[in-house]
This record gives sequence, C-alpha cells and structure tokens, in this order.
Amino acid sequence: MIQFQNDSITVFQSALFQTTCTVAVTKDLVIVVDPNWLPHEIEEIKEHVARVKGDRALYLLFTHGDFDHIIGYHAFPDAKVIGSKGLQEHPEKTQKIELIQQFYNEYYIEPPYEVGFPEVDYLIHEDGQQLVLGETMLTFYLAQGHTHDGLFTLVEPLGLWVAGDYVSDFELPFIYYSAKAYEGTLRKAEQILLNHKVSVLVPGHGQTTFEQAEIKRRIQLSQNYLSRLIDAVVDEDVERLRALEKEMPFSSNFTKECHKDNVEIVRKEYVGSKGI
Repeated sequence: MIQFQNDSITVFQSALFQTTCTVAVTKDLVIVVDPNWLPHEIEEIKEHVARVKGDRALYLLFTHGDFDHIIGYHAFPDAKVIGSKGLQEHPEKTQKIELIQQFYNEYYIEPPYEVGFPEVDYLIHEDGQQLVLGETMLTFYLAQGHTHDGLFTLVEPLGLWVAGDYVSDFELPFIYYSAKAYEGTLRKAEQILLNHKVSVLVPGHGQTTFEQAEIKRRIQLSQNYLSRLIDAVVDEDVERLRALEKEMPFSSNFTKECHKDNVEIVRKEYVGSKGI
C-alpha cells in the first residue's frame, strides 16, 4: 500500500514488518529503494514506476543486503544499481539468496522472477561521496551497525533522506554487526540533520516523517536504548536486560532472538571496559 506520497516521492509499505520501498522522481531519474516484499506488492511498485518514468533513467538503490530489502532486485532488470562497497563484497550472498528462496517455499509462493543478489553498478565506499546524475545529486554516508553494509542516502533536490534500518518510529535497534558502529552511525545521523536540508525521512521499517523534531526524537530513542543496553550488559544486570527485552515492540520469538543477539554483540564489544 502507499504510506506517503507527494509530487516527487511515493513510499510503499509492505504488510510484512512494515517494510518500506521509496520511489523518488527527479527531472533526471527515477530511483527505487529496496523494492519488497510480496509479489503483488512489488507489482504495485512496478506499475507505479511505469507510470512516472517517462524517458528518465531508472536506478535501484539498496540500503543494505538483508534478504527482505533485496528480494525485488530482479523485478527491475533494466535498472542500474547503487550500493555500498560492503554490499558488493558481501560475504554471505549465497545465504541471502537461500533465505529468499526459503521465504517463497515456506509460503508456497512461486517466485515471480529470478532470485539473485544485487550486482552493483555505482559503488559507494566513503562518507560524503556524491553521485551527480544530470541535475540530480545523491549524497551518501556509510551506515554500519545494524549490518556492515548499510547506507544513508540524501536525494538532495527533494530533501529526501532514505535511512535504511535506522531511525524507525517504533523499531528499536537490531544489532547484527556492531554496537559501537551503530553508535557511530547515530552520530552521523545527527550531523546529517545539521548539514543537510532534510524535509522527508523514510526508515526501512515504519512511518515516513517530515518533522525535524520527530527525526531527532527517533535518533535519541535509539541512542537511549543503546546506552541503557550497554550499561546493563557491562553491569551484568539481568533484571534491566529483561526489562529491555520487553521494550521490543511486537514481542515474538523473532524479537527475543534479536534481543539475544544485541546482548551478545554488546558483551563481545564492551565487557571489561566502559569506554562507551
């Protein structure tokens, strides 16, 4: 379904995990971010792209390589792909493809197109890197923590910030890679607000916002959670850790496993030192 729309930006939201796909249109291009999940949802995105594309070039942007974000890769075979160096060099490409196939199999879904891992045409390898396409400028920042290959993208003419799996309105940090890197990414998020004109923020899961105060609240929500998690792990405070687990929205076996992963990664990185 369409979650948000203005003259240049349309945000689709899947029924699964409130996962978003952003389609942005400028004078020069159409950029599709993380097309997902279910076949009929991706078909709706494709139909929208066909209506707005005209003679513009088509680009796919992947915020990171988790299987739910790359599942629609081959739905747009003529698009050029933008991704991070971490995405291009992802060490678990085969596993991600297997997860996509497993998802289809579990729900008796015939894959509507080939299953594959994105091949990157435009490689992003450093903070502040820019890609100029006609009169459209894209600015990128590496966003590690949730994964090793995350990417923040600013579509400068539109004031659009596509954040991937960060700064959600409801989802607390899922740390699959590094808590320390996650903290660094949140500091980058603060700097993006200071250094760029952001009028629309789209998280990978959850609601789009155009309010600066709400973006700041989301950053602080994640920072506060991480700070309390790190303190609880370092102090070996079981009760506080249990309380933090209960803060995870949509409590399930999945969120329990995510909490367990968060604790293990923090323990690995911080136990023995409070140099947070």
